[in-house]
Amino acid sequence: MTNVILTGTTAKGINFNIPAPVQKFLETLPEKALNLGVRILLSVLVFVVGVQLIKLIRRILKKSLQRAKADIGVVQFLDSLVKMVLYVMLIFTIATGFGVDAASIVALVGSAGVAIGLALQGSLSNFAGGVLILLLKPFKVGDYIKEDNKGNEGTVIEIQLFYTKLATADNRIIILPNGTLANTSMTNVTEAATRRLDITVGIAYNSDIKKAKEVLTEMLKADEATLKNQDMLVFVDALADSSINLGIRCFVKKEDYWETKWRLTEETKYTLDKAGIEIPFPQLDVHTF
Repeated sequence: MTNVILTGTTAKGINFNIPAPVQKFLETLPEKALNLGVRILLSVLVFVVGVQLIKLIRRILKKSLQRAKADIGVVQFLDSLVKMVLYVMLIFTIATGFGVDAASIVALVGSAGVAIGLALQGSLSNFAGGVLILLLKPFKVGDYIKEDNKGNEGTVIEIQLFYTKLATADNRIIILPNGTLANTSMTNVTEAATRRLDITVGIAYNSDIKKAKEVLTEMLKADEATLKNQDMLVFVDALADSSINLGIRCFVKKEDYWETKWRLTEETKYTLDKAGIEIPFPQLDVHTF
């Protein structure tokens, strides 16, 4: 092939030469720019439509699972999984629109699978932990749990692909990796329908123990939240340095636990005062000679 070199003259009369390949590029540049612009425009359109379709699919999935009365944690987990998969498919679709071979992308990802697996080892562990949590159900959304690894505790509000969110009593949000939750011991405080409530109060050594036990037992029986078909106990728990410690024990519904505990703790003081039983404070007797 013979390269043709075009010549020309500038406004100042200076001659210049344009190589044939450059000339050909300049001639096809407007067409290429137009094609690129069209592809970009179509890609933006595909992305916008794809995002709306993903939202529609997620809404349909959520409603279907809710009609099937699936657990809230399962709904949240599957929603996160479907969202991630659909967005990856959308990105692949847009990439192929620019001439990228999807098979090449899959082959590249496959060849780099070992490196990606090592780099994302923690994330994969969290994902596997999330699957185990949903399958074994050691807890679910709405449960109050205490994990023994760091001592975090709170109400489960969301179970995602890699993390679980807890809300504390003072409305702080704790985000815990699913891998940690799946591989550590924990306490599910609200798994059972009822909870045992324990209160300890000290009375003076010169107080009538039997009378104290009687009035506190009547207090438990009179409270509307205590379960009358469960054990109610008032017992001597310890002989402390400055007091006789009485244990007060009853059972309540899990949703009534904290309000009942606070109310009975306050009522214990009023009941003992009314019965003339002293609640002592730490004191030290000093004898001088």
